[in-house]
Amino acid sequence: MRKLAAVAGAVGLFVGGVGVAAADSWHGVGLFKTTGARFAGGKYKWEPAEVRQGAFHIKGTLRDVGLDDNHNVYLQVKVHGYGWNRFDGVQKKDVWIDKLVYDGASRYTNTAEVRVCQNRGSLRPDNCSPTKSFKRK
Repeated sequence: MRKLAAVAGAVGLFVGGVGVAAADSWHGVGLFKTTGARFAGGKYKWEPAEVRQGAFHIKGTLRDVGLDDNHNVYLQVKVHGYGWNRFDGVQKKDVWIDKLVYDGASRYTNTAEVRVCQNRGSLRPDNCSPTKSFKRK
């Protein structure tokens, strides 16, 4: 009887661990694009609460595709309705982005929003892609 209980407990722990591993795996974000800017090959994952403050982890390639416009590009990410975190690209180049965004006041982050933008200077508003929302499952 004890052996059966031990086996059942081990199986339960294994199945529970598989569920956690699947929840913390990388997922594609799709293509973010606007005039002159792209975020391609992007992936995200939710870090566990005990690791990296339960952050929203995003990575991918930020591209300046408006090579003749002399405008920079940037990626924006925000969590829990806080302000946008801005990660700048480089004009006429591709930049690898690998960032963690989290709310220091909570154990883990459970909502995030992402968009890519082209900085058009101080006189004209920036172009930004539609904002995409993500939720921890």
